[in-house]
Order: sequence, then C-alpha cells, then structure tokens
Amino acid sequence: MDTLTGSLCELWICRNYSYMCVLFLSMQTVQGLDQVTLLNPPEEPLSEHHLKILYSCDELSTVQLECVIYFDTGIISTLQLKQWSCAPGNPKIRTVELKLPDWLVYQSDGILPDSQWVLSCMLLVSIRHRGFDDSKRSVAVQDVATLQLKPFFSRPVKQHQLCIAWSWRMLQLTPCFAKKQCPFEQETVHFLASIFASSGKSYGITKSLDPYGSEALEFARTKTISFAWCMFSIWIFVSRSCQKKLCGVFHHINSKNNFVTPSVFLRNSGELHIQVDLNSKESSAFISSFKVPLKEWCQISLMLEGPTVTVSLICFHKDLRTVHTVDHQLERNAELDDTEGTFVIGGRNYIQSVEGYFGPMVYYRNRIPHYSTSEVVLPDLLSTVNLTGWLQACRTFRLEVTVKVSGYILKAKEGTELGTCFDAFHEWTGKERQPSQNQCLLWEATVPKRRQAAKLAKFLAFKHGERGVSLLAVGRALYSLSLHKLDRARHTGTVSRILPLLLQAGCLADNRALHMSSVLYSTGLGIKKQPEKVWLLALLAAQKDDRLALLHLGHLHHQGLLGLPADPDLSYAYYANIAEQTVEDRQSPTSEQTFVEAVHLNHDHELSLQTNKDHHIFEWLKLQARRGAAEAEQTVARMLFWGQQGVTPNIQEAVKHYERGAVQWEDPTSMFDYGIVLLQGLGVKKDVPKAISFLRKAMDKGFVPAMNALGWYFEHFERDYRRAVQLWEQADLLKSPDAALNLGVIHSQGLYPGKPADKFMAYQYYLKSAQRGHIRGAVLLANIWNTGIPGRVKRRPSEAVLRAKQAAEQNGYLGTILRKALNSYLKNDMLNSLLYYMMAAESGYAAAQFNAAYLCENNAFGYLDPDFAASCMWRYYNLTIQSQNPNTYALVRMGDLLYQGQGHKKKDLFSAAEKYTQAALRNEPQGWYNLGLLAEEGFRLPLSVIVELGLSELYMSDNSTLLSALYRRCRDSEDSDSYLPCSLALVNVYLRSFTKDHGAVIKFSTAVAMVIAPTIFLIIFNGHRRPVPVLSFN
Repeated sequence: MDTLTGSLCELWICRNYSYMCVLFLSMQTVQGLDQVTLLNPPEEPLSEHHLKILYSCDELSTVQLECVIYFDTGIISTLQLKQWSCAPGNPKIRTVELKLPDWLVYQSDGILPDSQWVLSCMLLVSIRHRGFDDSKRSVAVQDVATLQLKPFFSRPVKQHQLCIAWSWRMLQLTPCFAKKQCPFEQETVHFLASIFASSGKSYGITKSLDPYGSEALEFARTKTISFAWCMFSIWIFVSRSCQKKLCGVFHHINSKNNFVTPSVFLRNSGELHIQVDLNSKESSAFISSFKVPLKEWCQISLMLEGPTVTVSLICFHKDLRTVHTVDHQLERNAELDDTEGTFVIGGRNYIQSVEGYFGPMVYYRNRIPHYSTSEVVLPDLLSTVNLTGWLQACRTFRLEVTVKVSGYILKAKEGTELGTCFDAFHEWTGKERQPSQNQCLLWEATVPKRRQAAKLAKFLAFKHGERGVSLLAVGRALYSLSLHKLDRARHTGTVSRILPLLLQAGCLADNRALHMSSVLYSTGLGIKKQPEKVWLLALLAAQKDDRLALLHLGHLHHQGLLGLPADPDLSYAYYANIAEQTVEDRQSPTSEQTFVEAVHLNHDHELSLQTNKDHHIFEWLKLQARRGAAEAEQTVARMLFWGQQGVTPNIQEAVKHYERGAVQWEDPTSMFDYGIVLLQGLGVKKDVPKAISFLRKAMDKGFVPAMNALGWYFEHFERDYRRAVQLWEQADLLKSPDAALNLGVIHSQGLYPGKPADKFMAYQYYLKSAQRGHIRGAVLLANIWNTGIPGRVKRRPSEAVLRAKQAAEQNGYLGTILRKALNSYLKNDMLNSLLYYMMAAESGYAAAQFNAAYLCENNAFGYLDPDFAASCMWRYYNLTIQSQNPNTYALVRMGDLLYQGQGHKKKDLFSAAEKYTQAALRNEPQGWYNLGLLAEEGFRLPLSVIVELGLSELYMSDNSTLLSALYRRCRDSEDSDSYLPCSLALVNVYLRSFTKDHGAVIKFSTAVAMVIAPTIFLIIFNGHRRPVPVLSFN
C-alpha cells in the first residue's frame, strides 16, 4: 500500500503541484471512503481533453461521467460520456479522454447542424452503488464542474478530416450558409455617452429600449421583470440647489405616465429621493441619508437585487473623494420592465431637471457587474472638458473683481478718484527719478491681462455708484468693449487680443461672450482651434439657457461634430428648449429680436430688397401707404413690427400703420393685425372690446386668421368651448394652421365638448398644423415623436430633431446675429460679417454656413490667410450641402473643390460627379454643364449617376450621345443665363461628332481643294487682268 501511494504521489507532484493537497488528503484516508473529484476540468467545452478523475469507493460501485446541458427552451439533456467499475480500495486517478459533441464546441458550417441556444453546461461525475436492481443505483457522492460557454459566433470552425462533397461545397456558398453575424444586443446600454448641460427646465434626454432579438436573452429578461436584477450609474454636477420640492435626475415613466422603477430625484434639501415599483403592484420610496454636494462631479449608482436597493454616491473635489453608500430593504421584490415606457435623464413635462450637468449614464440590463467604490475614477471625458478647472479659475477672477468693485465704490463715495496704478514695481531708469506721488493700495494691483476689467469696474463705480455696478455689469462692459474693438479691426490678428476680454466677460456671467469665444475656438479665426474649449464654453453658456449656445450644442450632437457622438435624443433636448423659447419670444417681441431671413450673399435680388428707415425703398413704401395702398401699409407695418429687410424693430410705430390700414383703408389683414395687438396689448394699451370689433370685421370680409382669433377669444375670455370649436373647425377646413393647432390642444386637454381627452386626435391636428408651417404645431408634434403614444405612435427621434430644429431656427435672437452679419457685409466690413455669420453657422443655420463659405471663397481685400480661407470654404460648403434643402450653388462649388483637390485633399472625381448630379436634379444648369465637362475630359460617369439622372438608356452609348443629352438639359433649364453657354457646348459636340463621322470625306475634299485652288486662282486672276497702256510718241 505504501509503495502504491508513494508512486501515485510522485507521479502527481510531477504533473501538477496544485493537486498535492488533494493527494496528501488521500494518503490519510482510510480504506473504504466514497470519494470522487474532477482534478482538471476544462474551462469551456473542448473537442478533446484528457480529464483526470480521483475516485475511491467502499463497496463495489460504478463511476459515471455525464454532461448536463440546459437549453433556453427549458429542456435538460444529459449525455453519458464514460462509465467504469470501482472496487473498494485506495484512491485512484483515472485519465479519461473527454469528447463533447461537435455542435457544443464548434460553429455550424453546413456539415455540423445548428443547435438550440444553450444556457449552461456542466460536467457531472458520480459514484453510484449497485442495488438489487442494477437499473436503480443510488448516488453516493458526486462532483460538478461548470463549463463557460462561448457565444456561438466566437466558437472555432472545425477542420473536417474528410473530403467534402461538391454539393456540400456549393451549399456553403449560398446565403443560408454564409458567415453569420451576431445581432447587436444592448446588454450594456449607454443612455448618455457625452455631457448634457441642463438649465433646470422641464427638458431632458428621452430613451427607450426594445426587447432583445435573442430568444435566450429575452427569455432571461422577462423572467427577471418581477425580480429586478440590474444596475444604473450616472455622473452628475449640481450647480445650484433644487428650487422645487423635487428635481429630476433620471426616472422611468410607463405608458400611463406614472413614475416606475427606477426613479431618482434630488430634493431641495440635497438628499436623493428613490422610488421603485414592487411586484405586488405597489410603489415604495425612500430618502438617502447623504446629500449631493454642489459643484462637484459625483457618480450615483443604483443597484437592484430583488428586494435590496443599494445606492452609492462617489464625489470628486480636487484630489479628494467622498464615498457614501446606503442599502435599503424593500418589503417585496422590485419590479422592472425596461421595455415599457421611456427613461428620462433630467426633466420632462411632469418635473423640472436638476440645474447643472449630466455626464455618462450606463444601464446594465439583467446583470450587475463587478463594482467597487475604490476603483471608480473620473471618466476621461469629464477630465478633458475640465469644467471644475474653469469654475475654480472664474471663482478666483470674480473674487478679484468683487474686491476691486467694492474698493472703487468706497472711493467713489469718498469722492477721491484715483490715478493710474502700476501692475508691478516701477522699473527705475536712474537714481534721480522720484517715485510716483500716487501710490496704489494692495487691492488695486492687477495683472496686465485683467487691466481692462479693472478700468471698467472703476469707471462704472465712479459713474453709477453702488447701484450701477455689479459683476454682470462689468461682464457686459467687457463684451461691449470687445465688440467695439472688433468693429475697428481690419485683420484677424485683432481676434487673439480680444479673446481674453471675452473669456473674462464669460466668467462674469455674460453668456454671449461665452458663445462667441466658443465659435472662435471652433473656427480658428485668428486663434488656434481647440475642440475641448469649444465644447466647454458652449456647455457653460447653454447651462445658463443662452439660445445660440443651445442651438450650437444641438447642431453638434445632431451631426456628430468635433468628435462628439451623434445622439438625436441629446440633440432634441437642446433643440426642444430653444424651440419652446422661440414660441414664447414671438409672442413677446422685443428690440433685441429680429425676424429670421435667409439672405444668400450670391443672390443680388435678395440683397437689393434690404433697406432701412432712410432707404429709398422704405420711403417709397411709406408714400404708397399714405396714398391708400393696403399692401404697402401691411408691408411697412410688418417690417417695423418684426424688423424685416434691415428695418430696426419699432412696435409702436408699426401699430400706427396697423391702425391706419384697419380704420382708413378697411383692409382685412390690417384689421386682423390691429385686433391682435389690441387683444394682447403689444405696443398699445390693451382693449379687448375694440379688438373683437376689428376681428369680427376682418372675419366678415373672409379673412380666415380672424376666425381663428375669435375662437381663441371665446376659449380664453368667454370659456365658450363649443363656439370656439365651431370657429376653429370652419377655419381648419380652410387650411388654417392656427385652427389645427388649437383643435389639437383642445383634444389633448379634454376640453372638446362631449369628448374625452384624446392624445392621438391631438397628434393628428398637430401634424396638420406643422405641415401648414406653424411653429408651435411643429414643437408639439416633435414632442410626441420624441416620446411616442403607446400603441398608436412610435417614437421617431430623428424626425423629432428635424421638426424641433426648424422651429428653433426661427428664434429672433438668431435673427439679430444674421442681421448684424448682413449689415456688416453691406458696409464692406467683411471681417465682422464673417464672424457673425460664423456664429450663426456654428449653430447649424444653413444660410449662414453658405454665406460664411462664400465670404471665405471671395476673401475680399485679402483679410484672411489663404490657407484659412480654403479650409473655411471647404468646411462650410460641406456643412451647407448636408442640410435638408441644400443650396445648389454650394453643391456645385463643393463638386469643384472635390474635382480640384484642395490642399492636402486628393482629387475625387466620383464624389465631384455626385455633387454635380445633386445640383442638376435640383434644376441647376451648372450641374449639367459640369457633368458634361467631366465626360469630355474622359471620365466615365458611374452607372449610379447615370441612373439617378434618368439617362440609364445612354450608359452603353458613345460619349457624344451622352454629352448631347447633358448639354441639352443644361440648355433647356429655366435659367436664361445658361442658354448661350450650354447651346455653344451642344453645338461643339455636334461639330465634333460630324467631324468624326465624316472625317474621310472632309480630308479628301480638303486635299482636292488644295490642288485645284491655285489653278482656279490663276485663271481668275488672268481673266480679270487689265492690259498695260502703251505710250504714243506721235
């Protein structure tokens, strides 16, 4: 026995040290102990493996090795792999050649069949005692090893040791045996992979999840609905305490608009409020024992494990980190169906968002990953933006300015104005120089880059005193000073000198300065491009609800620019905010707003319509209005009210024209406009009875908008919904966009007489209103497309973004920027014109993108570096053509740039042909002409281009036939200017075709003519020769 044991031990030590402990135990066992152990089970299913099994028994038994497989259908299959007898005695080790089924190890390949989805697989070895009946054996002892299954498409392909038949090889080439691709399954869902700036309103990021495509994953998901087993994590930066009882962090809303698992809110006292649903169909909520600090990046993690909810908060402040964790035990298991309803980050209609910033949010579906609070670090994304670094620097600067303002206010009260203070020690140039009589106090010292801020703080303090100076006032003064310096600039070098002023103004809460700085860093106009600062400054301005910054971020995330991920849901959150503000701004117009007009700088007609109060066009219109021309009266009033065509807004003056058109000329349009301003008190004292009188007169004259306005009066003033609905339905039949909107609102709120609230009916009216061009109709339609109506309207995030973008781009503050750009252009101030157009272009406005490219292309007076101009032209023409309705000139110019190969970019004739094709299909003759030039140069137009042009029958024809078709369409376009060049090109093609077809005859005729011509010339010459006269001597 000792010899046997010793040999076994020696053998085992040689093979694997890790099993020594097992063998040492076996040395001490007494004879007759039932024991079985899998010594070296594989980690995953393998086709061949030498499995070692240690076993012993106390009576005659059977050792049985099996493979137990659990399928997703619930079926359990047991495969018997090996079986042998065991006699009582000392422990033994047996090596078994493990062979698992090929369908469990390899991919299917046409020879190996597909298998059902396997959930788990294990090896089971057991010792079974023999009973009286050999068919019934009791299990004395057993050991189990779980095998980690590889995903089907990650398994190896078996190398068959046989000759595959030709028929099988042909089958492998068919689509059914093609290499399979795993369908994308969102097991780890990144709800937010970027940063979202929240101003604290009822706007947020809406996300929804679909069921798994995999039957196995979906089976597992549905099994855990009543026993939630998952984890959520989100980064948050709270810049201001919640101003309501609760503010939204992230929450889950079901189809009945109820908060369900999980819903996390921030209380006004700083704690977290967590709400979950139980599988008993009840709700449960609790409050965290810790508070979320202000102005620190924190990660909130929420783990759901049946009845246990674990909430963790990890916050980072400089080099310090704070960790809080709380476990809450529910009365029942938490319930979560993540395909029901929508998830929202921030706010929504029902609740306002936290004020601050949201960072990456991840949802681990039906699983909880390894999580340790000690391993959590600040994501690179948040470190790169360095929001906390900016805020700390601004805090220092604001403190410095506050000290100076307080000091200057005190000096102003004392009536002692100070002289100039030096920023450092005087540099003495001689011993005899006397020190300045004016000595600065410590608080007055400042570094050179902040000298302007100190001067402005001093100026405001002495001029306006304590009431007229504040940090915001200094910031606005710095921004105004920056614009003043820009107005006098004639080259881009000035930009780098005013940038510090803009950044300081932004620190002092002037959001316009933040947006302009962001644009400068994005475009590289006079400074180096810095994408991280572009994003940081845009986030800072958007968080304060700056309209242009909201547009800018919406555009960045819509197109996926600057390396940011394209996210329609995040883009919509920004666009929805400014779209709603646009509706409110249009109802309360101010002098800071201007009507948005898409004026293209290459259109002389559009430029010729621009005017001002002293321009001859405007004077002529006023003359016509005084003579009784109703249309002229309407035009003058509209230009003054909205600030159109270059006229400065003047609502009071516009009202006078509305009144004259309504009273003197009895024009129904003027009656309606005058009635509206009286009804709302815009530019005139509110007078409802008088307003209704004019609206009735306008309706009696058949003016449809007046009918809608009277319906609005009956709804808001008389509460007569039946009469209001009658008027709106009449107006809706006459295609009124306002009537369709109002009917939608009535159905949505359940105010339609005799009918309950109907969201779907409201949706249909919103759709009609938006299609008729109503801005608020588009906003409400986009909101429904963003959230969907369960069972009726699916979510359409991409289309929601486009509708919200269209509404947002009608904002009057954007119109003011566009007007400044156009006015600068008309004054030949190209640098400022380019800067303002870039501000609008970076917000995604297509007309501004075109004009920025056009200015860079022309580069009048050479104020731009040639390389910058070329890069600018490429960038903005490229952005222009990506709009919904691209400008045809931009398409042609982009095609030219691709054809020429600008800078480091190579020529791309195929892409150039595509751009020319898009222009041609929009009836641009230059597109047809340039396609002809490409074909003449020997470039064979791709079949896709030929088919798109509707010339597929000419693909195999000769080049002359194709050229004739292209130039003929160019000639036959509606543009009269293109008729002559296209006709000449067509004639040239005909002449070359004629020369090619009749070349031999032409050459023979030319040769004969050259031989005969001299003879004919001599004959003609001699025939016309006059005789020389002879002199007579007589």
